[in-house]
Amino acid sequence: MKRGLLILCVLLSLGTEVLAQEPASAPEPEVEYYDFIEPSSVTGRRKRSAKERRAWRKHYRLVYNFNRVYPYALVGRKLMRQVDSTIEADHLDKGVRARYINDVEKELLRLFEQDIRKTTISQGFVLVKLVDRECGSTVYDIIKDYEGGFAAGFWNLVGKLFDQDLKSQYDPLDKDKDIEELVRIWDSGSWDEFYFEIFGKWPEKTVIVTDRLSTQSRRK
Repeated sequence: MKRGLLILCVLLSLGTEVLAQEPASAPEPEVEYYDFIEPSSVTGRRKRSAKERRAWRKHYRLVYNFNRVYPYALVGRKLMRQVDSTIEADHLDKGVRARYINDVEKELLRLFEQDIRKTTISQGFVLVKLVDRECGSTVYDIIKDYEGGFAAGFWNLVGKLFDQDLKSQYDPLDKDKDIEELVRIWDSGSWDEFYFEIFGKWPEKTVIVTDRLSTQSRRK
């Protein structure tokens, strides 16, 4: 029932490299700029160890990337529910359902193609985890449910070429506890202040063109 956002989830997760044969204009450096600043809220003069500096840089990148992609996970969940609701309400048979999903995919590409081109590999890694958290299925399982095991295995292999594991499951208590903490801060309404304390400026907002699809099911 999640086939409607298959292309959006997969392409955003993998980043710009698999979108088209011709590469987009040269992407901006990921977030190297932030590797050379200290959090604005830290005023101490103690020299940090190399391990501590690496940890801070990792944290900077995670916060920056989360700010960029979490809105897509949220709107993705809403669009999936709309697609599922339409399929159920209209009692679509196999053929009509296939045409409807195909039309949904075309609309998603039209709406989000430019966003896909701007997504980096590290942002895709965070999005893979957030898709599982918000939608209840890994990107791999979404593909497998609607495209079969061969297609899922193929896309998983492509993902590994770009350091992505589409089978990645969200683990809020261990591996993904840092992401879960960011979700908690976001949901609390204090995200802007939190971001400002780290980077010394307000977060750039990810603009979502719409949170509803115009595609309607069409029978013969």
